[in-house]
Amino acid sequence: MTGLATLTLLHVLISLIGIAAGLIAVAGWLRSDPARLPTAIFLITTVLTSVTGFFFPFVRLLPSHILGIISLVMLAFAVFAFYRKNLSGVWRSIFAVTALLSLYLNVLVLVVQSFQKIPVLKALAPTQIEPPFLAAQGLALIVFAVLTILTTVRFRPVGLAAA
Repeated sequence: MTGLATLTLLHVLISLIGIAAGLIAVAGWLRSDPARLPTAIFLITTVLTSVTGFFFPFVRLLPSHILGIISLVMLAFAVFAFYRKNLSGVWRSIFAVTALLSLYLNVLVLVVQSFQKIPVLKALAPTQIEPPFLAAQGLALIVFAVLTILTTVRFRPVGLAAA
């Protein structure tokens, strides 16, 4: 396996772990459970996903790099809100929004990459402007918009600093 293939595999695995941990964490957040271990795994792997994306060779700034930068900025706020501000006051909402948007960006990339790499999906939307691709992107957007609103409203953990 070449270095680039190894990097790609590592990047994809980290990303999938981050998405899975994020979804588990969101389930906890919706119950006002700070889900500390899934949240930590989600935050660490999502940061690593964005960082490792910059290790791939490139000659110009790509949309994936811009998403990575946006994700890292949002993750910085999420980490600060969770670990330094213990989700107190407005930081609870800042955490909910930035964490969910970071997770959404990873899912967005997963959808794009799936339609580029999985033959059945590529056949359905070879240029990624076809209805199946747009439907998948639209569904992801709607699901994460709803999750972000619900999490912002419902996530009210008690005693995070002591947890």
